[in-house]
Amino acid sequence: MKRRVRVTGWGQVTQRKEQTEGLLDPLGLMAEAARRAADVSGSRDALRRLDAVVVVKPMSRSYPDAAAQLARALGASPRCTRVSGIGGNSPQALVSQAAGMIARGELDRVLVAGAEAYYPRRGRPAGESQLFQGLPEDAGDDDRVGATPLEERHGIRLPVHGFPLFETALWAESGQDRDSYLRQLGDLWASFSRVAASHPNAWTRTPRTAEEIVTPTGTNRPIAFPYTKFLTSLVSVDLGAAVLLAAEEGGARPDSGGRRPVYFLAGSRTVDRQRFLVEKSSFTGSTALAAAAERALRRAGMEVGEVECFDLYSCFPSSVTIARKMLRLSGGDPRPLTLTGGLGFFGGPGNNYSLHAIATLCEAIAAGARENGMVTALGWFLHKHAAGLYGATPGDTDPGAQDTEDALAPPTGAQPVPVAPEPTGTGTIETYTIVHGRDGSPGYGVLYGRTDKGLRFVARPPADPTVFQELTERHQVGRSVHLRHDRRTGRNAAELA
Repeated sequence: MKRRVRVTGWGQVTQRKEQTEGLLDPLGLMAEAARRAADVSGSRDALRRLDAVVVVKPMSRSYPDAAAQLARALGASPRCTRVSGIGGNSPQALVSQAAGMIARGELDRVLVAGAEAYYPRRGRPAGESQLFQGLPEDAGDDDRVGATPLEERHGIRLPVHGFPLFETALWAESGQDRDSYLRQLGDLWASFSRVAASHPNAWTRTPRTAEEIVTPTGTNRPIAFPYTKFLTSLVSVDLGAAVLLAAEEGGARPDSGGRRPVYFLAGSRTVDRQRFLVEKSSFTGSTALAAAAERALRRAGMEVGEVECFDLYSCFPSSVTIARKMLRLSGGDPRPLTLTGGLGFFGGPGNNYSLHAIATLCEAIAAGARENGMVTALGWFLHKHAAGLYGATPGDTDPGAQDTEDALAPPTGAQPVPVAPEPTGTGTIETYTIVHGRDGSPGYGVLYGRTDKGLRFVARPPADPTVFQELTERHQVGRSVHLRHDRRTGRNAAELA
């Protein structure tokens, strides 16, 4: 008999800036979120009867085995424990895997939890966070590496350096002048800030206007063109979330308090064959993201037009714009794109943001505010993707084979673009960014493009105010450059033709 999978409980916890007493570390935040999830399920006994405890890998504190430690803290004796790898796709991927195991009868009850404690506080050791120390040596290669050595030499290392490259390409594709395009970004992010302002667990509950978001000021400094601080992910937060999943016929309790049941309908995960930015054939789309969304919809027996609301992974505006394109959501589509306010306002707790999105969607479905919804999630530079669908009515399809099919599926999309590591001659700009210093002044630019032989290059333009002005006043995508390799610095240089 087909086993239906329900999300029986969900909990979120926010340790606010002004809190000074009873502060919890990430493990403590997970435990509290799990207890809140159990309360929603109807009984804290649910925690002692868990078959599996699964944890989204914390980045703000290192634990030898976070899942086993969490199980002990909850008084649970699960048959298995697991900690995810690194990537914002992890929460949804873990939920999909747990649902598959439940549907196949391998497990009956699973807890998925995650938390971060990033906010600087008295007594919290400076530099303890892996955000500032770098990833631990025991992290797998797939987790550790987000950029190639060539890209790192030119200054592209972190998401805040890379996602602006997508944005500049989207600006060029839009055909708009700079101010019009920035207003569009500001309007999008202002709408996200308004959602966060009404979410009880959001880190920032101050709505921002479009002008506030895109205008550089002392509190909203330029980070990497075209992004200001308010257009980037808010990482320094203390947030935790947890969800409980169970087989409907496996002892799930009747719903209390008038809540409707919440069902896991379908999930999917994909990996882009073009892993690194330097390998991508497009900076304005993602075939792997499109495949993840389409696969989840097909498995749920749904069309995208039947989805009532979305939480599109929102580390930066470009990730939302690309997701909208891949889902074919028009600019005038009235359906919500975020349920929390996104990583820029709700908060971006390491790998764990999407677990908050799932918990928020489940609450909305249980309360009758929504019939169904989709969550999308991604890791690194649109490299790893996951999507999930949840609803008040169980689907007709069986999720038992979905996670195993995804595990065996090959990477998605075209072969990586060939790279010229030391280009010479002429080339054409495809996208770029300008990385700013902490004082707000432009530090260096990075151009991505193609040589006259069609190979991808990465190069720096002159660190000249006139060049920076030229790159920012009008987009220079499609412009020719003269390329050379500087053996002294190991970097490539590009002069605007």
